[in-house]
Amino acid sequence: MQQTPHDLSDGVARFQREVFPAKAELYARLAEAHRPTTLFIGCSDARVVPELITQSEPGELFVVRTAGNLVPAHAAGPDGVAASIEYAVAVLGVTAIVVCGHSACGAMTALAEGRDLSAASSVAGWLRQADTSVARTAAAVAGPDRLSALIRENVRAQLANLATHPSVARAQAAGALTLRGWVYDIRSGAVAELAPAADRPASVAPVAPAASVTPVAV
Repeated sequence: MQQTPHDLSDGVARFQREVFPAKAELYARLAEAHRPTTLFIGCSDARVVPELITQSEPGELFVVRTAGNLVPAHAAGPDGVAASIEYAVAVLGVTAIVVCGHSACGAMTALAEGRDLSAASSVAGWLRQADTSVARTAAAVAGPDRLSALIRENVRAQLANLATHPSVARAQAAGALTLRGWVYDIRSGAVAELAPAADRPASVAPVAPAASVTPVAV
C-alpha cells in the first residue's frame, strides 16, 4: 500500500491548537532565553528523533544532524558543522556532547557493503570521512556483524574528530565538557553507550531498556 505523504500544514495546525497551549509558559521563557545543556549530533535519518529518544523538552538540546552522523575534523575555512559545534560549546556553553549512531543506517550500510555511489557524488565525497572506520572494521570483522561494528566504530571516530575542534578541546581541558557516544536501535528502542576508544576492545553498556524508550539524562 502506498504511503500517504504527511500534510505538514495539518501538523502545524494541530501543534498550535493542542500542543502549544499546554506549554505556553515554557515557550514564553524560551522566547527570551536559549540555554541548551547538550549538543546532540545525530544522523539525518528520519527515523532517529533526538528529542523523542531522550524525552527532552524544547530548548534542552542543540541538535546537529548529518548523513551518517559524521563530524569532520577541524580544518580552516567555512564549515557549517564546525560553526554549529563552536556556537554550542563556546557561546551557549553546553556541558555535554552526544554523538549518536543508529541501527540500519543507510550511510554505514552503503559503506559496509561497498555499494557503488558514483551516481551520488556528493554523498560519496561526504562519506569518505568514514574511510578509516571502514578500513579498521574490514580488517577486524567479517560477515553480518560488520555493519554493527562499523556503526560503533564510526561513532568513536566522530568523537575523536570532535576533540580536534579548538572550542571542544578547550572546554574538555577545563573539565567543562563531556563527550559521549551512543548507538540507538530502531527496532527495540534501546540506546547503548560506547566505552571510550582507549578501552578497546570496547564493551557496549545499555543506557535504556530494550523494551521501551525511556528518558536518558544527558
